[in-house]
Amino acid sequence: MQYRRLGKSGLKVSELSLGSWVTFGKQVDERDALDIMALAYERGINFFDNAEGYEAGVSEALMGEALAKLAWSRDSYIVSSKVFWGGDKPTQRGLSRKHVTEACHAALKRLKVDYLDLYFCHRPDIDTPIEETVRAMHDLVQQGKVLYWGTSEWSAQQLTEAWAVAKDLRITPPTMEQPQYNLFERDKVEGDYRPLYDLMGLGTTIWSPLASGILTGKYNKGIPAGSRLDLPGYEWLKELWQSERGRQRIAQVEKLAEVAEEIGLPIHHLALLWCLANPNVSTVILGASKKAQLEDNLSALESRDKLTADVLEKIDAILGNKPAAPQRF
Repeated sequence: MQYRRLGKSGLKVSELSLGSWVTFGKQVDERDALDIMALAYERGINFFDNAEGYEAGVSEALMGEALAKLAWSRDSYIVSSKVFWGGDKPTQRGLSRKHVTEACHAALKRLKVDYLDLYFCHRPDIDTPIEETVRAMHDLVQQGKVLYWGTSEWSAQQLTEAWAVAKDLRITPPTMEQPQYNLFERDKVEGDYRPLYDLMGLGTTIWSPLASGILTGKYNKGIPAGSRLDLPGYEWLKELWQSERGRQRIAQVEKLAEVAEEIGLPIHHLALLWCLANPNVSTVILGASKKAQLEDNLSALESRDKLTADVLEKIDAILGNKPAAPQRF
């Protein structure tokens, strides 16, 4: 495991990290959560990602129970939460000062920690002035309840506005963004955010590196029972990949698998290493419902030297993209 700075901050995050979306509280119970987290930590992962909206707080509660039982030194790991979807009532949603503050307190209780290392605005809130949200986040930092704050799936314009507000008021600016990034979703990380890496020192904690499992190849012949696309509540994801565009992408997955086979890799290892080849990616968040799945994904790191410039060119040719990312080698 190697470690990267979170943008221009001094915080070092493991290049692969562990997230709980879809798994904790959905596919993973308390016992499994503890075992998976123990393996992750043993293999060098130091960042564990969560959110109030993941299974209505159950995901954070499971992670909190595991953290309490594992009893790692608090200065040896990083834990996050995200704020936006906390309930159905008007004061339980969005990025108002009230909800940002109360969601932080609730996350601290569920995760059984005294502070959050990272705290994300899970989506932009068009009903709340950005200045209000920036001030609320700054106050939590000043109170010692949050160390770094950031955003998830904000536009470059919204991020720039938040940063400018913080700079103008001389208060804590956002440090990181959590966007989707994979072979099929590249625009934000490689395009929209490109000026922000230098301007803001923006770090990225990218999610869905395997495109919800599509880049494992397991959906090439249909949707297996018990897989993510087969889970209740994720019908929207199933419909996405059964659309015409989804079928086109699955055809591309088959061609990518041929490239992976040529260099002696399974396609999901190729997809993970491709994400890591971008120097503006601070960490790649993995999801895992079983220890064996996590162990397999971590083993991709043993083959990082196989992703050469020639291989990257072949990948871009299959996807029909001109290389947009910063120089990777």
